[in-house]
Amino acid sequence: MKKALIFGISGQDGAYLAKLLLDKGYEVHGTSRDHEIASFSNLETLGIRDRVHLRSMMGSEFHSVLTTLQGVDADEIYNLSGQTSVALSFSYPVETFESISVGTINILESLRLLDHGGKFYSAGSSEVLGNTESPASEDSPFHPRSPYATAKAAAHYSVVNYREAYGLYSCNGILFNHESPLRPARFVTKKIVAAAVRIANGSGERLKLGNLTVQRDWGWAPEYVDAMWRMMQQADASDFVVATGETHSLSEFVNRVFSSLGFDWRDHVDEDASLLRPSDIKVSAADPTKSKRVLGWEARMKMKDVVDALVEAEQQRTEPS
Repeated sequence: MKKALIFGISGQDGAYLAKLLLDKGYEVHGTSRDHEIASFSNLETLGIRDRVHLRSMMGSEFHSVLTTLQGVDADEIYNLSGQTSVALSFSYPVETFESISVGTINILESLRLLDHGGKFYSAGSSEVLGNTESPASEDSPFHPRSPYATAKAAAHYSVVNYREAYGLYSCNGILFNHESPLRPARFVTKKIVAAAVRIANGSGERLKLGNLTVQRDWGWAPEYVDAMWRMMQQADASDFVVATGETHSLSEFVNRVFSSLGFDWRDHVDEDASLLRPSDIKVSAADPTKSKRVLGWEARMKMKDVVDALVEAEQQRTEPS
C-alpha cells in the first residue's frame, strides 16, 4: 500500500485529492495547523473524514515540517497548503508569502536533509503568468501581478532549483482556475452562484461584482487532482500546465449562471469599483498540450459544464430539508 502525505488537506483540492488517493488504495495522511480543532468540513462532505490520518503542522516553521515528514515517511508528498486567495493577499502580503513560499522551501529542504526518497508535488498557479493573450505553456515567462502570484512564483522556482541542484523528484502543477461546491464563500465563483440561487428563490438582493471583463480558464477541481496524481507517476519529474484550454470572460460566467436559472443577469448585477484589485490579470489563457501528451490528461468539463454543476449543487444544498 502506497502512503501519501497531503499538506493542506482541509481545502478544496486537498479533500478531492484525498478521496482520489483513498479510492486508489493509498494510506492517506494530512495536515492542518491544528487538527484537533479544525472542522475538516470538506472531508466530512466527501464522507472520508474517518479514513484519513490527521496531524498538526505549521508550514512556515521548519521544525514542524521536518518532524512531520519524519513521522509519516510517505511515498508521495503533496503541498496544497498556504493562503489561497488572490484578493486577500493584497491585505496580507507578508503572511501570504510566508505561508506559500517559505512553506514550500521548508518542505524541500527537509526532504533534502532527510535524504527522503518520496516524490514531491507543489501546487502552482496560473497567476504567476500574468496576462496571457497567447495561451501560456510551461515555458511561458512569469509576470506575477499580486502578492499571491509573487509567492507562488518563488515557490515554483524553488521546486525547480531543488530538482536541478539536488536531484529531488519535485514537480509543479501550474493550475488554472478550477472550481467545485467545496470552494469557500470568498471565491467569486461561489459568490456568484450562491447569490444567483438566492435571487431565484426570491431574495430580491443585487449581486455586486468587480471587473466583469476579465477572462479566465475555468475547470472542474475533481478532474484537476487527477492531473496532480498523474504527474507523480512519471519516471522523471517535470512541470505541467493544467487547464481546459478555453477562456471565457467573467460576464460569460455570470450569464451562464443566471440564464440556467431563467434570469437575465443584467437585471440583477451591479459593477462595484470598490471590489477592483490594485492590479489584475485581464486575460488568462492556457495551452495544456503537454498534460495531454505526457500525462494522458484532458479536461472533460468546460466552463458551461462547471457552471451547471455548481448551480445544481447549490440548489440541492439550499433545498428545505
